[in-house]
Amino acid sequence: MKFIYPAVFRKTETGTYYGFFPDLEDCHAEGDTLDDAIDKANEAANDWISLELSEEDCDLPSVTDPEDMNLQEGDIVRNISVNIRFYEGWDE
Repeated sequence: MKFIYPAVFRKTETGTYYGFFPDLEDCHAEGDTLDDAIDKANEAANDWISLELSEEDCDLPSVTDPEDMNLQEGDIVRNISVNIRFYEGWDE
């Protein structure tokens, strides 16, 4: 199953990139470059969604439209796609 959530990336004072998901509580990543931060954000979102799906009362959040986000100047928004394969007995 494919899940797509927007992530916001900001360049830090030290030149690294910090990324967070407005819709996924406490899901964030940091990388030396934007590409590195995007890769790590993809891993973080995969872990976050996988954990949420393993919960009995799974309720994934709706996706915020980037136009509705409170962005700062210089913010970069990227849609992060997470593919999760379900296997027989995954929900047991």
